[in-house]
Amino acid sequence: MNALLSPNALSPQALDHALALPARYYTDANAPTLDARAVFAHSWQLVAHESQLRDAGDHCVAELAGLPVVVIRDTEGKLRAYHNVCRHRAGPLALCDGKAAKVLRCKYHGWTYGLDGVLRSAPEMSQTKDFDPASIRLPELRVDSWHGLVFVAGEAAPAFADFVRGLDGPLRSLSPQDYVFHQRFSYEVACNWKVYCDNYLEGYHVPHIHPGLNSLLDYRQYVTETGDWFSYQYSPLTSDATLYGDGDALYYFIYPNTMLNLLPGRLQSNRVIPLGVDRCRVEFDYFYTADESPEALARRVADHDFAHQVQDEDIGICEHVQRGLASGSYEAGRLNPLRENAVHHFHELLRRAYRDAAENA
Repeated sequence: MNALLSPNALSPQALDHALALPARYYTDANAPTLDARAVFAHSWQLVAHESQLRDAGDHCVAELAGLPVVVIRDTEGKLRAYHNVCRHRAGPLALCDGKAAKVLRCKYHGWTYGLDGVLRSAPEMSQTKDFDPASIRLPELRVDSWHGLVFVAGEAAPAFADFVRGLDGPLRSLSPQDYVFHQRFSYEVACNWKVYCDNYLEGYHVPHIHPGLNSLLDYRQYVTETGDWFSYQYSPLTSDATLYGDGDALYYFIYPNTMLNLLPGRLQSNRVIPLGVDRCRVEFDYFYTADESPEALARRVADHDFAHQVQDEDIGICEHVQRGLASGSYEAGRLNPLRENAVHHFHELLRRAYRDAAENA
């Protein structure tokens, strides 16, 4: 762990002379523990869209760097986020997304919690000395939403208003507020979660890795900007009406691991979930306007097919990069200030998180 908290690697770097993070932050066996403590415990995480949580008892499950979470709408219409871990012997309360649950019941021994998180019943525990169900409740996380997207966080994360400050500006007409959930695809990738994020954060590789995507975007007008806790990439979009049509392509990265890919009439959200030092899972959720016409359904199929192609290209290069990082050949390369400013922004946020962890070690 000491090598990961070295002051020399964590000093702030100016964009015009910046180096990427050293290889050890992607390959050291201690990196996942550091990231869970220094990064994810201090961050807001995307978990769902409000369209998935419309009514009392509607719920979604998620995992925040190893912490199982269930987000549910209670009987008063409020969104609540709980640890999806029974207080008895750590069994799960929900195994998958669901609708209209009356209670949260542990799948292991049947301990049952109300939608307010308080234990209501525990089988065969009524004669247990000094056992009071009402004194037992599920640990709760903070929950808030932005344009219909639901985020959760622990107490160490910044105020939500600070976290989303500036996000509205680039949206133009692409707000996902009224979209509805359509489908999820998941990919396991043999790379550190930060490798996948680094790759997302720049269009520098698009002409070299994504010929199909490059044909839809205007690389000459490709813009990357950074905010406090986010960055975005923008390009005019030109495509056939059977796919996206013409308009704007907007790609948000929301620290530390959320991507929002906004095209006309469509949001694709990506969550990058660490599974180990050299493996992650990327969850792709698709949201569309409420249009069930044959033309809209055909566009969705075309969207999925095109996105799968782009994802396969990204997986291939990310896995090659992970092998390069682990090879012993690479330490830290110079960043391109024009095209990799968002990578630099991400790395500076990580360096700051790691410095804070070193101070509190």
